[in-house]
Amino acid sequence: MERYNNARVIAFYLPQYHPIPENDEWWGKGFTDWTNVGNAKPLFKGHYQPKVPADLGYYDLRLPESRIAQAKLAREYGIEGFCYWHYWFGNGRQLLERPFNEVLKSGEPDFPFCLGWANHSWHKKTFNKSGKDKLLIKQVYTGNDDYIKHFESVLPAFKDHRYILVDGKPLFLIYDPFDLPDISKFILLWNNLAKDNDLEGIYFVALTDNVSNIPILREFGFDAINILRLFHFVKNDFSLIDRINMKIKRKVFHIGRIIDYSLASKSFSGVEDSLDYCYPTIIPNWDHSPRSGRNGHILVNSNPKIFSSHVRTVFNTIKKKDKEHRIVFLKSWNEWGEGNYVEPDLKYGRGFLEVLKQEIDRIVGDVRICCNFKFFGGIKI
Repeated sequence: MERYNNARVIAFYLPQYHPIPENDEWWGKGFTDWTNVGNAKPLFKGHYQPKVPADLGYYDLRLPESRIAQAKLAREYGIEGFCYWHYWFGNGRQLLERPFNEVLKSGEPDFPFCLGWANHSWHKKTFNKSGKDKLLIKQVYTGNDDYIKHFESVLPAFKDHRYILVDGKPLFLIYDPFDLPDISKFILLWNNLAKDNDLEGIYFVALTDNVSNIPILREFGFDAINILRLFHFVKNDFSLIDRINMKIKRKVFHIGRIIDYSLASKSFSGVEDSLDYCYPTIIPNWDHSPRSGRNGHILVNSNPKIFSSHVRTVFNTIKKKDKEHRIVFLKSWNEWGEGNYVEPDLKYGRGFLEVLKQEIDRIVGDVRICCNFKFFGGIKI
């Protein structure tokens, strides 16, 4: 059955690994996320830090060779495409746009992509081990003129043959849909602009970490929901007293949660993932300590074997969907500062990619077996 080829794995892609004037000003000349990754230290016995990249090295995303090598590796292991994080802060202000703009302009790599609008303000605490905060750049929404300018800026990407489509429409993900004050009007405006420019419309995907938001987001006009259950294990597996103690440690003593990955990953999927318009997330690991030190939340003891079990659980929820909607978001391809990546490192090599490919191949076989059942005399054979 052609429509049951495989899972449509789309990997979130951080375009941060190149210097920009703003980061030079905020953090020092030449800063990129590699600065945090390289300076990371183990905070307790058995803590896997620093994490050192292997095959791709400490790459610079200004170099086309780096971008091409990433895409080649992702394709080899069954990933359909990248979802590039896209930073539009309002009034035409963008940051970190260079890598994607060069991908678009050059036509290389010839690898599918879509955009995820990371519509949130930047704060110093995200990259500050002291926990002290300062607003670096504010996300603002100034109305239709800016929304139109924003649409026009991404229209060439939407029309590119590499752009990922769902139901014939370019997929556009919004990181924080509730931050947009007039989201329904925004969706309507962009859909009308898309049709005016010979597109079928836009396939809007909302990201949420709260499943109770699903009907609300659908009512707003979103076509689909990407569910991120990264910290659901706290609610599911800890008592109220445990949660209060963790909050005190975090607020008073600046000590983040330290949780075993095998426990946390049991809460990464749920029954909602089987709905056609709900797209689950697979998560190889999480360790924010390179950016935020002891304030950061840390999952420990992640490895390819346990990740494989998590991926299989998620893939089992999507097997009955039409291929068009068998989308799974991978968080992430290269969020090294969050310990959240599948690119090869010195400890596991390509281990996470290898088990991902194995599970993608397994779902192909499982679905083919399911689709090839025949009935004889009322008995399935």
